[in-house]
Amino acid sequence: MFVLMKTLRIVAAGFCLTFVLFSGAYAQKWGRLAPIPEPAEEVYGIAAGGKLYVFGGLAPQWTPKGMVYEHDPGADKWTKKKDMPLASHHVAFAELNGKIYVMGGFTKPEKGPTAWIPINNAWEYDPAKDAWKALAPLPTKRGSPNAAVVGGKIYVIGGAGLHPGSKETAVHPARPHRALGTNEVYDPATNKWETRSPMPTARNHAAVGVVNNKIYIIGGRIGAAFITRASNTDVVEEYDPATDQWGAVKAPMPTARSAVAWGTYKGKIYVAGGEERSGGPWQRTFRAVEAYDPRTNTWSHLPPMTFPRHGLAGDIVNGKFHLVSGDAASGGAPGTQIHTDVHEVLDIEAK
Repeated sequence: MFVLMKTLRIVAAGFCLTFVLFSGAYAQKWGRLAPIPEPAEEVYGIAAGGKLYVFGGLAPQWTPKGMVYEHDPGADKWTKKKDMPLASHHVAFAELNGKIYVMGGFTKPEKGPTAWIPINNAWEYDPAKDAWKALAPLPTKRGSPNAAVVGGKIYVIGGAGLHPGSKETAVHPARPHRALGTNEVYDPATNKWETRSPMPTARNHAAVGVVNNKIYIIGGRIGAAFITRASNTDVVEEYDPATDQWGAVKAPMPTARSAVAWGTYKGKIYVAGGEERSGGPWQRTFRAVEAYDPRTNTWSHLPPMTFPRHGLAGDIVNGKFHLVSGDAASGGAPGTQIHTDVHEVLDIEAK
């Protein structure tokens, strides 16, 4: 076995750091494509029409950037698109019939101390026209949920928000709030929402995948929205929209983590990166890449990412797992960012 050395340059409060990392030999290899023009943490990726779209970004003091970029794998080119109509972060994304649906999230208070305000806004983005359209709002205001498409409808599950009856207006690490198991479904044909059976394990910052018309919620964060106040979970739960029932708990994630990237390909759900709480000012980030096979209820390990990071954008385009930007570390001094512009790609079918 040989050892491959890589370096990472990251931006941190105006200065540059370099990390040297090592990875072992694997049959599959990570490649590199054009870096994203605007690196950031809390970016979200989704594939549509053979291209990768990256949304979001979070500037210092929890200021959402609301950026949108399109990556064409064939040309290996990034194109900046119209910003999100409402700058928000920790938003759920789903693709249906070539359109991208953007659900929930958090915004920043217009004045006063910074915090995360849960919202119920819903939008449809048309990549072909680079155009946005407002939709009927979610019944429940929440951020960091998951969205999944089954049978032409969009299920928005989990997230974080306020306690029922709370006088709070925003989510903050020092104030009471909760993880949610809320499950609401949107029908694009009628522009209406309905409530479905809640998820047994209330959580946020999780991964999601759809296989054989069933939805799988994987890992994530329980207890709170902030990693400094929450615990990660390795729980995997299966939801059947046809019966509105949650099944037995599935095989746990090998590595419990939250704030990951994910994608589904040929019946398997791939999960990459993430973070966990640690004892110091910085939180631990992960290189781990693992795949869940619902058919066999088993997990497998893939070559780890070159660089550990959380809050990264990812999805699978034409059999290749794209992972873009994100934070190489979490926490530290207020206003400090340690993010990377790296765009790594793993060919899942490579032998």
